[in-house]
Amino acid sequence: MRQLGTLEADVMDVVWDAAPEYVSVHDILAKMADRKLAYTTILTVVTNLHSKGFLTRTKVSRAYHYAAVNTREQVTSQALRDILNASDDPTAVLMHFAQTASPEETDALRKSLPRRRARK
Repeated sequence: MRQLGTLEADVMDVVWDAAPEYVSVHDILAKMADRKLAYTTILTVVTNLHSKGFLTRTKVSRAYHYAAVNTREQVTSQALRDILNASDDPTAVLMHFAQTASPEETDALRKSLPRRRARK
């Protein structure tokens, strides 16, 4: 997946926070009221996010309501995968990343990785 711009990421945060509910452009504007953004600005952003495959939409009356195609965690994981794939040495990148993991993150990785059976 392509990288998100700052405003796109902020809009996605609003959509993810509302999940599993769909949100309208008005809903997004209300959550971002401190930014004083125009309706057309948010409409352009959600249209672009839909075109990029980040959002799905359903028509409600005359407007669309939007929901994320993937969870925040899935999108973040894909971004990490894209970084590894772009590297000349993905194993080295992964090892450097693993060395910076917190004890909690290390424990979560250990618990989630499949155990290899000892060969006989």
